[in-house]
Amino acid sequence: MFAFLSKFMRRKLVMFGVVSLVLLAVLAVVVPLTSPYDSSALDIMARLQPPSASHWFGTDEFGRDIFTRVLTGGRYSLTIGALVVVISLVAGVLMGLCAGFFKRMDAPIMRVVDAMMSFPDILLAIALVAILGSSLINVVLALAIVYTPRVARIVRASTLVVRELLFVEAARALGVSTVRIVFFHVLGNILSPILVQGTFIFAYAILAEAGLSFLGVGVPPELPTWGTMISSGQAYAEQAIWLVVFPGIAIVLSALSLQMVGDGLRDMLDPRLRKSL
Repeated sequence: MFAFLSKFMRRKLVMFGVVSLVLLAVLAVVVPLTSPYDSSALDIMARLQPPSASHWFGTDEFGRDIFTRVLTGGRYSLTIGALVVVISLVAGVLMGLCAGFFKRMDAPIMRVVDAMMSFPDILLAIALVAILGSSLINVVLALAIVYTPRVARIVRASTLVVRELLFVEAARALGVSTVRIVFFHVLGNILSPILVQGTFIFAYAILAEAGLSFLGVGVPPELPTWGTMISSGQAYAEQAIWLVVFPGIAIVLSALSLQMVGDGLRDMLDPRLRKSL
């Protein structure tokens, strides 16, 4: 384990991604608690001030400190991404295992998955949020539903291979229960692609939440996610470009860092790619 982490962290891009994510998460937790500015307090006399020593990222149209709001928004955006990953992985793994291990359940489950994946992600998310209503929980549920089929397809494909291996046949011959075979023998051997896909979904969820909020169908505008900040600041972008630049940088940095970590995990966990490292 130590050797794996040591080799993993020696890669500069992966190290950059890990450090960026940890730093962003720590600042999102600590800074709003210690900042002299309230992320929701209005100060009309200080509206649309450019970046300065007192306001590092400037202020918005209501005089709120952008630096504090970006890091406060990080709490919401990162939390949404993490919840989407957890829900989509749990649902996708269960669907994929059932479809891949039990032949009679394969066709019904995969037809549903194919039908869901026939829609563009953002359009399906917009439709689901429109049905469920605009709230943080509903955005999480909508995005989890959108990304669950991705996980299900990957898990099914891996399960179809693993279920035919000799150690699974040996477990069956020894009378091991089906539940134990599925969750210990099969799932334990397909965790690598699941973990990698989880990092990618994390990045996709952050970008999708920003897109939904920008279009006005995401979380309520009073919650300072990065998407709602860009949406509210676009009207003043010509005279105060910092309103959209800094939340945009946070989105790009977090998504790019997650992609770097995901690529690093894929290269380290895939035996074919690991040999070339």
